[in-house]
Amino acid sequence: QAQLVESGGGLVQPGGSLRLSCAASGRIFSINAMGWYRQAPGKERELVASITRGGETNFADSVKGRFTISRDNAENTVYLQMNSLKPEDTAVYYCNAEIVTVSAYATYVKDYWGKGTLVTVSS
Repeated sequence: QAQLVESGGGLVQPGGSLRLSCAASGRIFSINAMGWYRQAPGKERELVASITRGGETNFADSVKGRFTISRDNAENTVYLQMNSLKPEDTAVYYCNAEIVTVSAYATYVKDYWGKGTLVTVSS
């Protein structure tokens, strides 16, 4: 089993910046893709950014040029640097990771989610 814990959310003014972190822990053998999703009130959860173990990234069109995603494979951590924040970026941000765990009998590959961290962009 593994767990994801996000941190770094909060209240920021339009044009400001925030950095989200997500740390994975547990009986982790390796982590494949990691990413950030967000869900605004009344809307469906959407992909914000993702990063492969090798560092290839993908971004939603709405955040390209403003957000960057990075990861530290040694620390099992993924980061989301958010700049030039807009009110429409307000949402609960969720960390996601495809984690490989092992037991004495089998190898498991499972999608894990964090509990989310709230980002509010408002003046």
